[in-house]
Amino acid sequence: MTLTNWQTWQKLAAPARLALFLLVLLCLWLPIAAPVYLIWGDYFGTALIVLVYLEFIALIGFWGRYVEKQPQPYAYYGLVNSWRNTQELLIGLAIGIFSLAVLMGLQYALGWQTLHSEVNWQAAILPGTLTGLGVGFAEELLFRGWMLTELQRDYGANRAHWYSSLVYAFLHFNFIKPLALLLATAPQFPGLVLLGLNMAAARRVGKGRLGLAIAIHGGMVSAYYILSTTKLLQPSGVVPEVITGIGGNPLAGILGLGILGLLLLILRRLGS
Repeated sequence: MTLTNWQTWQKLAAPARLALFLLVLLCLWLPIAAPVYLIWGDYFGTALIVLVYLEFIALIGFWGRYVEKQPQPYAYYGLVNSWRNTQELLIGLAIGIFSLAVLMGLQYALGWQTLHSEVNWQAAILPGTLTGLGVGFAEELLFRGWMLTELQRDYGANRAHWYSSLVYAFLHFNFIKPLALLLATAPQFPGLVLLGLNMAAARRVGKGRLGLAIAIHGGMVSAYYILSTTKLLQPSGVVPEVITGIGGNPLAGILGLGILGLLLLILRRLGS
C-alpha cells in the first residue's frame, strides 16, 4: 500500500480508517506544535488547539474528496449550505436552551434551586451563545460529522450511533481519579452517552445535516454557561446533587438524565 493509494485507504475497516486519519492529522500538526511548545511552553496552548482543529477541518475536506470519493466532502460530513440547515440551526438553538430552561425551572419549582434575582445574567447571553455555538460546531463536526459518518459506512446507523456516543463519553469523562470520586461522579458518564445519542438522532432528523445537532448542543452549552458563570440558580441542598446535577452540571443528575432520555425519544420519533 502506498501513501497515495486512496482506493486502498477507502477499503480499510472503520477503526483503521479513523486511526489513519488521526495519524495524518498528527503528522500535520506536530511539526508546528512541537517546536512552539518547546520554546514557549503553554503560552500558545490555545492557539495550538485552534490550529489542530483548523487542520482537522481542512483534512476532512481532503479526506472526503480523495479517500471517500465525495464531490462535496463537507456536505458528506454534514456541513450543508442550505436554507433548511439554517432553519434547523435556529430551531435547534431554541430546543437546547428550552430543554435546560425546563430542567432548571422544574428544579426551582420543586425548591431544589434558589434564584439570585439580583444577578446580571443578561450580560452573559452574547458570550454564552457564542461559546455554545463554538463548542457545538467543534464537537458535532468531529463526533457526529466525521466520526459518525465513517462508522455508519461500516456498521450502519444504529450501531454507529452507539459507538460514536460511547467514544464521545469516554473522551469527556475523567477516569483518572480516586475510586470514591469516580463512583460519586458516575452519573456523568451515562449523561454524556445520552447527549451523544441525542446529537446523533438530531443529525438523522436533519437527513444528514448537522445544523440541528450543532444548535441543540450549542443551546444547552449556552444555557449552562449563563447559569454557571452568573450563579443565577444555586442548589438549595434539599436533595443531593446526584439528583440536581453533579458538579453543578444539570445534565449530570438523575433529573437531567430523564430530560435527555425524553428528548432522545422525541428526536428518534421525528427521525424515523
